[in-house]
Amino acid sequence: MSKDHTLRRILDSRIIAVVRLDTSEQLLQVAHAIRAGGVEVIEFTMTTPDALSMIEETGRTLGDDVLLGAGTVLDAETARLAILAGARFLVSPTLSRETIETCHRYGAVSIPGAFTPTEILTAWQWGADLVKVFPARLGGPKYISDLLAPLPQVRLVATGGVSPANAADFIRAGAVAVAVGDALVSRRAVAEGKFDLLTEQASQLMSAVHAVQPDVAIKRTGQGAV
Repeated sequence: MSKDHTLRRILDSRIIAVVRLDTSEQLLQVAHAIRAGGVEVIEFTMTTPDALSMIEETGRTLGDDVLLGAGTVLDAETARLAILAGARFLVSPTLSRETIETCHRYGAVSIPGAFTPTEILTAWQWGADLVKVFPARLGGPKYISDLLAPLPQVRLVATGGVSPANAADFIRAGAVAVAVGDALVSRRAVAEGKFDLLTEQASQLMSAVHAVQPDVAIKRTGQGAV
């Protein structure tokens, strides 16, 4: 799968499911449940034990039915290992030039985290494919539209505090995608084996986000095809 194809798939989905758990034992079941609800772009965070092996196993099991990425990638070496395990995109909470360069070297989509306009522009200038605005709850959807006024060329992903209730607002504000963690993948639901709740949440999230006209983000940011 080419990098352009990976990026297009993220942009078409508009949703990245962020899976951060205390154990990796149920990651495959979680991925199945999320995918059953329509969300196909899934991020396993490196804070989850054995995340790399589960990226590899989930990729073998689900194949192209899901697009797997690695989250909380803080350095170039972790980035390389995640890509070798099968991660097609890498997400970070912070900004690391070496991690972005590793993504370029291995053909993975780079999504570093930033918050201020200076950090966001720096990430874009260093070659980020998308920039994760984190934590988005601090500024809300209005902050996304404020950022895009002077920086219309940057593709922003709202992360942190995004839920089915407000995800569409971030898309309307100009975010090309949202990343959703606890509001989608409840640790309590996973611990209790209530995977149907994850499927339901994923379905609600998909309905909310895709109710927004598909060209809203492009109109707001002046972005075209990949």
